[in-house]
Amino acid sequence: MYKLLVAFSAAALFSAPLTLQAQTVSSKTKVKTAAGTTKTKESAPAPAARPTPAPPTAKVEERASALTANMQKALGLTPQQTEKVQQINLTSVRNVETVRLKYRSDLRKMAALIDDIGQSRLSSLKDVLTPQQFDRYQRKREEKMGVPNVTGTQGTPAPGLPGNYGE
Repeated sequence: MYKLLVAFSAAALFSAPLTLQAQTVSSKTKVKTAAGTTKTKESAPAPAARPTPAPPTAKVEERASALTANMQKALGLTPQQTEKVQQINLTSVRNVETVRLKYRSDLRKMAALIDDIGQSRLSSLKDVLTPQQFDRYQRKREEKMGVPNVTGTQGTPAPGLPGNYGE
């Protein structure tokens, strides 16, 4: 009977949803006033920091898989490269989604962190792709995102600066 009760309570413990509640403890401090008397001051506990919400796993995996499939098709990745690129994309997408949820109200910080994640992703991809594949990836990325090519110039030069045609 005892074993059955222990097994039942263990099953109930592990199957029930776990909810954590913070204990609220107030602290009392004695403070001397200007008149020389002592007062007891009660302070409330500091509010607990909210945990960073996790991005939905299915959405992250779906986006990373779509990125990997497009790259595999456009760059002709080998199976080993595809596996490594999938991990890079999964990590990057997860990090970007976490930053978006965490810094929703601070757009500058969000943009800076997302840029850092993008630079880290590029560095990781450069290690996995061949030089030809990485060049092709960069060209496609520049076309898609409208990032100007380093070798090309757009528009007219700034006043006082020479142009490209031997001025």
